[in-house]
Amino acid sequence: MRLNELRDNIGATKNRLRVGRGVGSGKGKTAGRGVKGQKSRSGVSINGFEGGQMPIYMRLPKRGFNKPNRKSWTELSIANLQKAIESGKIESGIKYDETSLVSAGVIRRAKNGVRLIGSGKLSEAINLVVSGATSGALKSVESAKGSVLIIDGSTTYRAKGVKADKSEKVSKVDKKTAAKLLKEKSGAAAKKAPVKVETAAKKASVKAETAAKKAPAKKAPAKKAPAKKASVKAETAAKKAPAKKAPAKKAQVKKAAEKKD
Repeated sequence: MRLNELRDNIGATKNRLRVGRGVGSGKGKTAGRGVKGQKSRSGVSINGFEGGQMPIYMRLPKRGFNKPNRKSWTELSIANLQKAIESGKIESGIKYDETSLVSAGVIRRAKNGVRLIGSGKLSEAINLVVSGATSGALKSVESAKGSVLIIDGSTTYRAKGVKADKSEKVSKVDKKTAAKLLKEKSGAAAKKAPVKVETAAKKASVKAETAAKKAPAKKAPAKKAPAKKASVKAETAAKKAPAKKAPAKKAQVKKAAEKKD
């Protein structure tokens, strides 16, 4: 068979049906849409509409999410690595990272990193620098006296049955207690700060009072002379006033004596 003889099997492909091109085709006038109605119009989206009742896609619960910043990895299997060794694309004694694997033609692109997967036997010792590797792939490389350097520890895989190490993980309870302690410390610091301000204000007010008391005490002697003169005048005026009222008392005594007689 030649290239010009290649073709699909009979019935594998069909010509596109051209609708609305005359009644003789069977799909003329209404073009297979029926007569009138919402479905015969364009721009109508009623898929999933259930007459107004709660549709199925809203009745069913939703689970999970799509990670917006997820990473995609290029997987390199041990079998493909062995094929590259046999074809002479890679050699032992050289460190191969993502860029060198692409340039050697072992992988097409590195994406966000290369992950070594699978298991098997390698004929040569290969030194790799990858973003992640499975336990089986690590064993197969190390058994061939090769080495694998993982530059991103978060991408390593655990073997089946091996639980994740959560010794360094902080629980929610510990986080809450830590948050409470931080709040208490911040509150204590906030309480101490105003006390210092108050003591400083008190000291300033005391100094101002003492300065105010000292200032008038120095000026007092200059104003003593007028005060003494005013007091002397008041005493003389008081002495003179009762001297004039004395005869009134004698007149009262005389009246009382006359009444007795």
